[in-house]
Amino acid sequence: MKTIELIDDLDVWAQCPTDWLWVYDKLIVARKQNISAGPAGIPVPCDGAYVVRPITNIRMMSRGASIQQLTQSNPDAVPDGYFWSEIVQGRHVSVDYHYGQQDLTVEGFRDDARRLDRFSCWAKISEVYALPEFLTGLGQIVPWINVEYIGSIAIEVHLRYNDDFRNHDSDVIYPVWKDNPLPQPVGSTWYPSPGGDRLGFWIVNK
Repeated sequence: MKTIELIDDLDVWAQCPTDWLWVYDKLIVARKQNISAGPAGIPVPCDGAYVVRPITNIRMMSRGASIQQLTQSNPDAVPDGYFWSEIVQGRHVSVDYHYGQQDLTVEGFRDDARRLDRFSCWAKISEVYALPEFLTGLGQIVPWINVEYIGSIAIEVHLRYNDDFRNHDSDVIYPVWKDNPLPQPVGSTWYPSPGGDRLGFWIVNK
């Protein structure tokens, strides 16, 4: 594979090795870690709350994700192209790996737990996260892998790095959304980074 700078999933889709295209299938990623999950039409194991998400979403990987109450008796409640999975608990952490070696690591924080597609803040952290075993082979052949974790579970895989921290040396960033303009935090500067309904970030060194 040709080594290039990869900052968007649109850049890497055509270059992903065919045998590894499944990394963009979040249902397969979940099942490889023994997470209870199934596609539309497969009933949940018991009535309760589940995460419902698109199986694949290249534009914004968390778009369309929500927590829903599902019942065994209504497997058609999940739309085609989506899947349900058990809710996993823990911190939300994003890790970049360069040829399988841990690089940038950041933790995300939310003001609204119902909005799975939005974060109120991201901050650099120093904890060690080894590349998941099921991605070891991929880490040997592509320059960058980004893995999003909740707790110890990988919920998303991207064949690119996290660009939000690459063009500045700030430790903390605050996303600013079109419908929720955030007042400028003390000591911050503006970093334009439009994406979907995001305008950019207030960035801070702490």
